Amino acid sequence: MRLKFTKMHGLGNDFVVLDATRAPMALTPAQLRFLADRHFGVGCDQLLVVEPPRSKDTDFYYRIFNADGGEVEQCGNGARCFVRYVHERGLTAKRAIRVGTLGGVIEPRLEADGQVTVDMGMPVFEPARIPFEAPAEAPLYDLEVNKKTIKINVLSIGNPHAVQLVENVDTAPVASEGPLIESHPRFPRRVNAGYMQVMDRSHIRLRVYERGAGETLACGTGACAAVVAGIRRGLLDARAHVATRGGDLVIVWPGPGAPVMMTGPAAIVFEGEAQLPD
Repeated sequence: MRLKFTKMHGLGNDFVVLDATRAPMALTPAQLRFLADRHFGVGCDQLLVVEPPRSKDTDFYYRIFNADGGEVEQCGNGARCFVRYVHERGLTAKRAIRVGTLGGVIEPRLEADGQVTVDMGMPVFEPARIPFEAPAEAPLYDLEVNKKTIKINVLSIGNPHAVQLVENVDTAPVASEGPLIESHPRFPRRVNAGYMQVMDRSHIRLRVYERGAGETLACGTGACAAVVAGIRRGLLDARAHVATRGGDLVIVWPGPGAPVMMTGPAAIVFEGEAQLPD
């Protein structure tokens, strides 16, 4: 089976984008893992599938699969690539669209300068909705990891995040500790592990070990989660620049009851066809 694809990235967080607007597309987990494989397939952190809308108040539906073949609820960098893709492929003339996802409706907008702004919705803090096992909602939680206790903010930006404050992201134990947090039993659906270094009230540095993908060069929902966590800790103002290893994002969160807004770039790299295994 031959499959057309487009390779895109948002700050180095890279995607294989598939168009299923004209015909349904059902790929097996093994085929998804093949496409994501950087040695035998195309190579990506996540695969994005563009589908027709599933409700009258949206323009498209958007499915996200991690490199391990598992479907997830949300992806911020992918959302920016999504709006750029449907606009440049002539699937819509709208610069702002409403897109259904497993994690809820998002509203990305292609700006005049080529940047993309995404309304990521309101952050969720209730443990049961994240989901996270805790007796009650709290500003910070203790988490036992590798025989030590770390303090984390836990929230959902359409997908679950555990954010901790570190002195230096360059020396943070992302590779060794990240997988332990990702699969910690208190997170029934696993979690994205964020490591945030606060530079000043409007600037942070961030690394994220993503659920099902490992550390990526950038994580859009992770950037949103980190800024919200920093604001709740009283360390950040409502608008902050997030420096990732792939580049910078701007995150704005006015506070409770308001959505998180994310602005950053999205780029098409190349197009091609892949021969999928049966």
